[in-house]
Amino acid sequence: MVDHRDMKYVEVLGSKIAYVDTGGHHKKPVVLFQHGNPTSSYLWRDVIPHVAPHARCIAADLIGFGYSDKPDIAYRVEDHARYFESFIEALSIEDVVLVLHDWGSALGLDWARRHEKRVRGLVLMEFIPPIPTWGDMLPKVAQAFRCFRDPVQGRKMVVDENGFVEQTLPGDVVGGLSEEVMEVYRAPFLDPAHREPVYRFPNELPIAGLPVDVWAMATAYHNWLLGNDVSKLFFWVEPGALIPAERGAWYAEHLRNCRSVALGAGEHFLQENHADIIGQEITQWLLTLR
Repeated sequence: MVDHRDMKYVEVLGSKIAYVDTGGHHKKPVVLFQHGNPTSSYLWRDVIPHVAPHARCIAADLIGFGYSDKPDIAYRVEDHARYFESFIEALSIEDVVLVLHDWGSALGLDWARRHEKRVRGLVLMEFIPPIPTWGDMLPKVAQAFRCFRDPVQGRKMVVDENGFVEQTLPGDVVGGLSEEVMEVYRAPFLDPAHREPVYRFPNELPIAGLPVDVWAMATAYHNWLLGNDVSKLFFWVEPGALIPAERGAWYAEHLRNCRSVALGAGEHFLQENHADIIGQEITQWLLTLR
């Protein structure tokens, strides 16, 4: 179980961001692992040990998540982007491999597009693309997000009932999650007042042009992703969630300078089912970047 005594903290925009840091400041590049909703740096607990002997590994808790502070802010994507960029600057990270999942991918790819010269490589899994229409999503995923985005039903499900943590999270892991693991994931959100960031993210997912600002952000980083030659490692699963298997196969073929790894059965939180393979593949791929 993650203990706050294992975390480090840095002040960012008046709040403290919690993060894991394996040390080794002489090791280049830094490998920065970024989670999404509703997880924390704990998501990478079984991946990082494979990579840490070869690189300095950092995994941050987004503002409002994990052991990071929970300030009274709107928790829109633009807010997270400011904290994410300020965190990188606070730690003076100049040469980085970004390992990205879920909303961590939106924040990481947006930052990478604007700081390409500082990016040594990109590792992607279940990342967030701009989604042209609701019909481009798997039916069960579309149904869930329509509920989350309903102003009455969504708030009841996510804030009042904590459904995103209690149902969606374990439901998007093959075989579910143990009670021990669930205790860690639910700990930051025991107080309903702390669930606003969990509620806000589903409402920010860029679908059919909305929200306009997030759609523009996602379109820009997606175009950049498809056009650049930065070294990439891409993991995909069957059936997937944000990246359905058919779309995963498309990215495997169309991403430039990319090694792709089909992991087999998986939903959205594929680190919970395939951590060892992910860690081993990242380690092998890292050696090709030096």
